Amino acid sequence: MATRRELIEAVGERYRRSDRSGKRQILDEFLKLTGYHRKHAIRVLCNEAQTSKARPGPPRRYTDEVRAALITLWEAADRICGKRLKAVIPTLLESMTRYGHLSLSDGLRERLLGISPATIDRLLADVREQAFGGQRKRAGGVGNAIRRAVPVRTFADWHDPPPGYLEIDLVEHCGGVKIDGDFSQPGDD
Repeated sequence: MATRRELIEAVGERYRRSDRSGKRQILDEFLKLTGYHRKHAIRVLCNEAQTSKARPGPPRRYTDEVRAALITLWEAADRICGKRLKAVIPTLLESMTRYGHLSLSDGLRERLLGISPATIDRLLADVREQAFGGQRKRAGGVGNAIRRAVPVRTFADWHDPPPGYLEIDLVEHCGGVKIDGDFSQPGDD
């Protein structure tokens, strides 16, 4: 794209200054190089070089400065999700500022306090993917084998035994000597 842009700027300037026969020759050369449709090439070459590459829509609210501070907070919070990080941000900002780990302007602090969990997840998406190697973090990594071994039953699974069923194992801790009832000793048959 950068090479194509440079070519358009170079040929476009020459194209706009040329007369009709010169434009035809320049356009034919340009079509051979780019493979553009003729009408599209004319529109591209006739446009003046755009000085500013402003993106459409409102200006960005969360700049790279906000993103950098957010990454620091995310790392300090042990890479938790956006919803939990949103709840922890006020405490983290206060603690990290108090101990000198983070120094922020008032405007930046207000933007961090007003950020939504969805925006946090969006701003941290590429950092999170890089940190986890493109794999989503699953809860209980080692516990998966245990989770498969232990049956989990819901209310619909209680057919056998029915709810209220009780098994009791009675163990005598008195060594065979009972206070009420039978006073026989072990070995007395």
